[in-house]
Amino acid sequence: MRHLGLKARMAIVGSILFAFYAVAAVIVMGVFGWPLPLVLVGSVAFVGVQYKVGKWMALRSVGAEDLPEDRYPEIHRRVESLSESMGIDKPRLMIARMGVPNAFAIGRKGAGTVVVSEELLSRLDAAEVEGVLAHELAHIRNRDVVMMVLGQGVASIVAIVAQWAVLLTGDNDIADFFLAIVVGQITQMLVMLFVFAISRYREYVADRDAADAIGGGEPLARALEKISRGNDRNQESAVDSQVNALCIFGEERGLARLFATHPPIEKRIERLRNE
Repeated sequence: MRHLGLKARMAIVGSILFAFYAVAAVIVMGVFGWPLPLVLVGSVAFVGVQYKVGKWMALRSVGAEDLPEDRYPEIHRRVESLSESMGIDKPRLMIARMGVPNAFAIGRKGAGTVVVSEELLSRLDAAEVEGVLAHELAHIRNRDVVMMVLGQGVASIVAIVAQWAVLLTGDNDIADFFLAIVVGQITQMLVMLFVFAISRYREYVADRDAADAIGGGEPLARALEKISRGNDRNQESAVDSQVNALCIFGEERGLARLFATHPPIEKRIERLRNE
C-alpha cells in the first residue's frame, strides 16, 4: 500500500479531530439546547462549508488568477504529463503575486488546484519548477491537502464553541470575555498540534514522490534552496498563516519552530540529495 505511514497518521489524526468535533457538538447541545438531529445535520453541513470556504479563502488571500496557457504552455504541458504519470486529473493552475517564491496546492484528486507565485517562476529554472509542481501534485494525490484544510476548519469551529461556552456559562463580564479569548486560543492551538504533526510528515512524503516523478531529487533540492533564500531576503510576504501551512516552504523562526508546519529545509534538502 502506498505511503502506509502517512495514511495511518491521517487516520489517527482524523479520529482525534472527529473526537474534538463530537465534544463541541455535545457542548452545543448542552449550552444551546439544540436537538440531536439538528446538531448532526448542522455539524456535517458546517464541515462541508468550512472546507469550501477554506479553499476559497486560500485562493482569495493571495489574489490567485488562472495561469494563462498561451503565456505558459510549457508549464501546462509538464503538469499534464506529470498528472498522467501520477494517476490524477490535471489540476487547475493559478498564479499569484505572493511577494516571495512559493507554491501551494488545495483540493482533492479530480478537483485540485495548484498555485505558483510569480516570484517562483522568475527565480527557478525549468527543471526546478517541474520539481515544485511534482511536489504539489503529490499532495493532491496523497489527499493530505484535504486533511490540512479540514483540520484548520475543525480547529476554528472547536475554538469558537469553547469561547461561547465560557461566555454563556459565566457572568458575562469583562473577565469572562478575556477568559473566552484565552480558552479559544488554547483550544485551537491544542487541536492544531495534531494537524501540524501530519503537516511536517506529509512534506517529506511529497518530496520523495516528486523525486520519483521527475527522476531524481536534485532539481527540487535546488528549488528549495532558492525558495529559502528568496524568503529570507524578502519579508513582505502576502502569504498568511493559514496558507503558509499549505505552501511548499513555511517559514518558522524562534519559538514558532515548536509549532512548525514544515520540517527544517536543510533536512528536506539532505534527504532529497541522499535518495
